[in-house]
Amino acid sequence: MDFADVLRRRQMMRSYKDLPVADDVLQRVLQGLRRAPSAGFSQGHRLVIVTDQKLRQQAADIAEGRYVDLGFPRWIASAPVHIYLCTREQSYHERYGQAEEVRDGYTEIPWPVPFWWFDCGALFVLLQLAALNEGLATGYFSSVYTDELDALAEVAGLRDDLALAGVITIGHPDLDRVLPVPANAATRLPNDELIEWRV
Repeated sequence: MDFADVLRRRQMMRSYKDLPVADDVLQRVLQGLRRAPSAGFSQGHRLVIVTDQKLRQQAADIAEGRYVDLGFPRWIASAPVHIYLCTREQSYHERYGQAEEVRDGYTEIPWPVPFWWFDCGALFVLLQLAALNEGLATGYFSSVYTDELDALAEVAGLRDDLALAGVITIGHPDLDRVLPVPANAATRLPNDELIEWRV
């Protein structure tokens, strides 16, 4: 598939067909992890893959209510693959506590940007594009509420040293299903409002 086509097809999918994702296809998508950037090569990314239907339903029970309130059909459990996108912050402190960038008087570099979260976002996009390249669709759900994130982490059995950014859903898109457009949906701003040039 042409890269421009992959970009055009990039969207959040909230409707999946009742079809499994083949193991070899999923393994190719997960190879995106090997190409993901990480600050200082800290490699703090961690993924937990959930295909068990009961666990997918438990995640849906925790996180789906707000989508249903917006008029979407239930979709989270119908995605055959959930990827729990996590970070291990300590990997960054271990790496940069010994870094050549550490100045006198510091125990490690300061963190004006928490790169463990930045790197999670970069990995998410790589996995999303890799899935699209395989003819699959992706969605994403998370929560701004700590108790919900903790409950999702419990569903996946996350270790204490991992923090959950959110869950990527992967499956075969159901393009025949017309989904509602939320009343508060924003239109895409033109690039002129998003980009400034210094030439």
